Amino acid sequence: MVDTFGKIKRDFQAALSMDPAATSKIEVALTYAGFHALLIYRFAHWLRKKRIPFLPRALSQLARFLTGIEIHPGAQIGSGLFIDHGMGVVIGETSEIGDNVTLFQGVTLGGTGKQRGKRHPTLGSHVVVGAGAKVLGPINVGDYVKIGANSVVLQDVPDHSTVVGIPGRIVRIKDERVAEDALMDHIHIPDPIADKLIELQVQIDALKKILENIKK
Repeated sequence: MVDTFGKIKRDFQAALSMDPAATSKIEVALTYAGFHALLIYRFAHWLRKKRIPFLPRALSQLARFLTGIEIHPGAQIGSGLFIDHGMGVVIGETSEIGDNVTLFQGVTLGGTGKQRGKRHPTLGSHVVVGAGAKVLGPINVGDYVKIGANSVVLQDVPDHSTVVGIPGRIVRIKDERVAEDALMDHIHIPDPIADKLIELQVQIDALKKILENIKK
């Protein structure tokens, strides 16, 4: 239980330090849904480890009703998790999250089927997951990874990577560009489908010119 209180303290400090809109400790304690959801999760997770039936799951559903954030009590979450805004965040039963991770609203750490056992993702430490992103299946996301808004990640991601798109693809590892640049401001994110359509349009225009020259 001492470890649980320690994690709660670090969760609180993360919300206070990570959100520029936070003006006081009282404001975070009383108005931050992400912190409230984590507070209930920490207690529910502790009860689950004590093998107390029903109550942990009931608490997680209460937290969902109150905050719009669903965290299964079986998930393993490190310290310093910051859930920004939080509405629609879902963290599945076998999810594992490292320390100092940030999740924005609408993030799902989910499964891809009805298989039993490990079926949810593992996130390393210092990971940022953008609004609406989905990380699905028993995959491993390394440390210091950034996942762009609305991305769908279905495969393992190495440390220090930036991932964008549907399906998610790695566009940067450390300071080396893997594909085109992708800025993690959640706005200037490349669209691989749009890029392919533009490429096809260029090819069609070139073919039209060839056909026109042949007719002449």
